[in-house]
Amino acid sequence: MSLSRTLHLLPRSTIVARRSFSTTAPAFVKAGDPVPDIDLVEGSPGNKVNLAKELQGNGLIVGVPAAFSPACSASHIPGYLNSASLKGAGKVFVVSVNDAFVMKAWGATLDPMNKSGIRFLGDPDAKFTEALDLSFESTSIFGNNRSKRYALKVENGKVKEAFVEPDNTGVDGEYLS
Repeated sequence: MSLSRTLHLLPRSTIVARRSFSTTAPAFVKAGDPVPDIDLVEGSPGNKVNLAKELQGNGLIVGVPAAFSPACSASHIPGYLNSASLKGAGKVFVVSVNDAFVMKAWGATLDPMNKSGIRFLGDPDAKFTEALDLSFESTSIFGNNRSKRYALKVENGKVKEAFVEPDNTGVDGEYLS
């Protein structure tokens, strides 16, 4: 008996969720793609930041799975904060599927004097992350879907280079070199 027919026979209260499967590989963001025209938040929910508008020159977008996560706090983002190449990178943004308050607190923890100039932005509903096709299922760890680790070098509103960690375990700030 097919799965769909079996599910049809079960009472609705028994069916918790249906999962769709796809045979196509994820598209992931790539060189030449425009930066998504989607608002993120900085500092408070009302302070909207649109990276498509902000990054009309050179810049870098660094995506992380979670603010305050051990790997991102201990080595991934400090790798960028301490990079000698940071000054020549243009505007630099760290984006996570978190709210504005969490990202503000995390930024203040990692760079209390804001010497780096790196801005920490929240993507609370993951729309920016999903537009880049960089979300992954992580409910067992973080409670909701999160972002893969990535770095996007941007020039004039378009991705020049895209670096995506395929297994969500890389933590180096090597993308500034």
